Amino acid sequence: MKKLKMQSQNKYIGDDKMQKMLDHYHCEMPLEAVKMRFAGAVCSPNMELRPTDVISSLWPENREPRLQTKEEAELFFKFFMGLWDEIFEQVRHNEVRLPPYLPETSREYWRELCRRRSEQLEQGYVEGFWGGRSDLKISAGLAELIDSLSDLAALYLTLAGRLEKETNIENLIAAVKNTDKTVNRAISFIIENTVLPRMTEPHRQ
Repeated sequence: MKKLKMQSQNKYIGDDKMQKMLDHYHCEMPLEAVKMRFAGAVCSPNMELRPTDVISSLWPENREPRLQTKEEAELFFKFFMGLWDEIFEQVRHNEVRLPPYLPETSREYWRELCRRRSEQLEQGYVEGFWGGRSDLKISAGLAELIDSLSDLAALYLTLAGRLEKETNIENLIAAVKNTDKTVNRAISFIIENTVLPRMTEPHRQ
């Protein structure tokens, strides 16, 4: 049995500093989507997928950061691996969840939240799970679950469009909250039934 994806024992620097690092290196993906991509990658059955592959995927091809010195490169990967370890532990304890929403009632907040949710789910978790491959051998049930997450990502965009046009938004806000619950349950089910059973060792190398 292969071990689960590599852990590095680096300490996470925290959300504020990590977002500043992403901004410094012109990463267009926001931190919450990066976290979900890492979560999807840790959950992926692709045992050849490495953290460095996932980190590189955060930038378009041939637009990865140019690291000028050995020290810069070491810090770059140290900080990213600290985040990887943080997400690894969330997966190991089945604590991967969408970021909580604020007690807001404004149309603009919920519309933007829907757009972020779609990105966190499709460009984040789903892309991380597939790891750039479309030929992973997975069960029909797991494939259906991953497809359902893509459908839910599309639903968020539909809700964002309706939030822009419709007058009464209370029902739409309730729909967003229910969709969040569905997403969290689906990811939890994937982890509980397909990831944790293969975590017979604490690390994946």
